[in-house]
Amino acid sequence: MTHATCPDCEHARRLHALVAADDLDAAIEAGLMTYAPCTGCDGIDRSTVDTLLQAQARLRTAWEARERHRQRNARLARRAAEREARRLAAAPQAAAAQAPALPTAAAEILARAKARAAERMKR
Repeated sequence: MTHATCPDCEHARRLHALVAADDLDAAIEAGLMTYAPCTGCDGIDRSTVDTLLQAQARLRTAWEARERHRQRNARLARRAAEREARRLAAAPQAAAAQAPALPTAAAEILARAKARAAERMKR
């Protein structure tokens, strides 16, 4: 196959033009991430191939970082939800611990009785 008619080399040229124009969205849609260098001929220079392979590597690295960031955010949100659930579960127990052991009226009667007993002790 001649260099001019090799479809793989022509595809690489189109991808390279898109990458060089910094139109990565169009390059991705055109198949940048599935690009593999032509093995049937030497119709494309090595710098073009290197540029495309480097663009693939940068995109993979960025996508992997974005996925790690998403996973981290999901993990932090899950931990915050678990903390909130524990806090809400502990709130009724804390409220029960702070509630008086006696009804209000009984507590008032007891307080008056203690006050009278304390006065008697002073005499």
